[in-house]
Amino acid sequence: MTGRTIDVIEAGLVPYGEALEWQRSLAQARLEHRLQHDVLLLLEHPPVVTLGRTSHAAHLLRPDGLEVFEVERGGDVTFHGPGQLVGYPILDLTGYRPDLHWYLRTVEQALIEALAELGIPATRRQGYTGVWTSDGERKLASIGVHVKQWVTWHGFALNVSTDLSHFERIVPCGIPGVVMTSVEREGGKGVGEGSLWDHTIAAVLGGFGRAFGAELRPALAVTAR
Repeated sequence: MTGRTIDVIEAGLVPYGEALEWQRSLAQARLEHRLQHDVLLLLEHPPVVTLGRTSHAAHLLRPDGLEVFEVERGGDVTFHGPGQLVGYPILDLTGYRPDLHWYLRTVEQALIEALAELGIPATRRQGYTGVWTSDGERKLASIGVHVKQWVTWHGFALNVSTDLSHFERIVPCGIPGVVMTSVEREGGKGVGEGSLWDHTIAAVLGGFGRAFGAELRPALAVTAR
């Protein structure tokens, strides 16, 4: 093993604004070496739209009734809501590889491996960040990150059982004509007992452990030293 440890917090349903401040606080603590290990936050959000640094107003079609946040992550507009597994890795890339492109491809690889465990062949699509069905026709996961002094925050959103109709209110990721899909819609399933949600979390944790060469361990809470 590499000796890398990632503390995993499964936080449940968390309002977006609260989660944003939480990950910023954790990232700052990691920057200042007050946080001993990297952290992966896994959660869901109430319905919300976020706008990345390269977003265009024209891609926000019908935001009525939804909270909208402008944030520092890369990428365009996306939707978060219940049934979507959102992951915020707070990683110090100096302990891995200080290379943003490597990081994005590694997050994609972690999700591709997770989806394979759920019986869904998935792939990258040339020219885009994210994870797609193997034919490149439907998008399963969006990725948008921010890095400061090689510490990451923001992350990925994997549609598990999301109400996909909400994506009709935006141009997802600024890609005209993109078709969003979910683990549920693609027939994903785990092995043994448990819900699709639980199987998806287990698969994602396994994928992250392998892709980043780290031990992932459950943590009820993480505090800075």
